Amino acid sequence: MTATAPRPSTEAIVKQRYASAARAPEAALCCPVEYNRDLLTIIPPEVIEKDYGCGDPSRWLRPGETVLDLGSGTGKICFIAAQVVGATGKVIGVDMTDAMLEVARRNAPVVAERVGFANVEFRKGRIQDLALDLERLDRELQRHPITDAASFLAADELAEELRVRHPLVATDAVDVVVSNCVLNLVEPRAKRQLFGEIFRVLRKGGRAVISDIVADEEVPEHLQHNPELWSGCLSGALTEEGFLKAFADAGFYGIQLLKRDDAPWRTVEGIEFRSVTVQAFKGKQGPCFDRQQAVIYLGPFREVLDDDGHRMERGRRYAVCDKTYQLYRKEPYRPHFAFVEPLREVPLSEAKPFDCTGPRLRHPRETKGQHYDATTAASQCCDGGNGACG
Repeated sequence: MTATAPRPSTEAIVKQRYASAARAPEAALCCPVEYNRDLLTIIPPEVIEKDYGCGDPSRWLRPGETVLDLGSGTGKICFIAAQVVGATGKVIGVDMTDAMLEVARRNAPVVAERVGFANVEFRKGRIQDLALDLERLDRELQRHPITDAASFLAADELAEELRVRHPLVATDAVDVVVSNCVLNLVEPRAKRQLFGEIFRVLRKGGRAVISDIVADEEVPEHLQHNPELWSGCLSGALTEEGFLKAFADAGFYGIQLLKRDDAPWRTVEGIEFRSVTVQAFKGKQGPCFDRQQAVIYLGPFREVLDDDGHRMERGRRYAVCDKTYQLYRKEPYRPHFAFVEPLREVPLSEAKPFDCTGPRLRHPRETKGQHYDATTAASQCCDGGNGACG
C-alpha cells in the first residue's frame, strides 16, 4: 500500500501562496478598493502591485495614533497609515511571510525619505499569536536546534518564555488595530484566539478597524477544504453575523459596520462573499458605580438595546453607572444621547455600587436633589445655544 502524503496545513498553504504573490502580482487575491490617491503617490509601485486587500481601514485613523496592521504584507496600508498618523504617530506591521516582509522592509526607507520621517517598523509573527516574536524564536532555535523529543518540549517552553519576557506586541500597547482581508485566512480553531489577541494589545479606549471578507451563509466543509479558495480569502470567511459576534465575544463594545459592499466580490455555489469594514472599541470592563447620572436616548428608533443589555426607549431618562455614562459620551454613541449630570457632583470615592443587571428610570429628583425647590426667571434664550433667538 502506498502511503498518502499528509495534507499541508491551512497556514502552510496561505504562507506559500502569499510568498508567491510577493514575487509576482496575483489579481485573484484582491478586490477593487478606492484608496486616497494623494497617499499612494510616495509609495513605490512594487509595494502597491504586490499588496492584496478588500478595504481601506486607514481612512478611519487619526494623527498621533499608534497603529498595528495585522497581515501587513508588502506594507501598503502601513505606509498610508504612516502619513495619516504623522511624525508623532507610529505604525507596526506584523506578517508571517518572509517574502512579504522583505519587500516591506526594503521599501520602508524609501517611504521615510519621501515623507520626511520614519515611523514604520515591520515584525515577523502570526496574527493569532501576537506575543510570539518569530525572528527571536528563530535565533534561539539556531543556538538550540530541535533534535529529539526533549528538545522539542524545550522549544515549546522557550516559546512561552519569549511570549512573556519579550512579546512581539505588548499588552495595552496600541491605539488602533487595523487589518485588510487577512483575518479570514486564520484557521477556524485559532479565530477565537485571534480576536482575543486583538483585544489584548489594544489600550483601554482603543479600537479595531478591520476590513475583511464575510459570507452571507455558512461556508460548507467541502469548500473549507479547498486550498485555493481558502488562500483566496473565501473558504475561511465568517458569516456577517459571525464576524460581528466574534468581536462581541472578545469583549468589544460599540461594534459598528462602517462599510458594507452592496455587490458581492465573488459568489461560489450560491454563497455571496463581500467586503465589510468593522469598527469595535475596547474599554467597557470595570466596576459599576452610581454617581446619580442619567442619559436620554434621542432617537430616531423607538428603543435601542446596547451591548450590555441596557434597553432604552426614546426620550426617557435612564439611570446608568458612571462607566456606562462615560462610554456614551464617546464615539460611536455620543450623537445619540443627552447627558444629565447631578446638581451636586458625586465624587467617585463616595459613589455606591450600581446594579447594572437591568434598566431603570431615574427620577429628576435623583439628579436635582430631593429638596431642590429653586424658582428662576425665564432665560433670555431657550434654544440651547443653537442661535434660534437673538
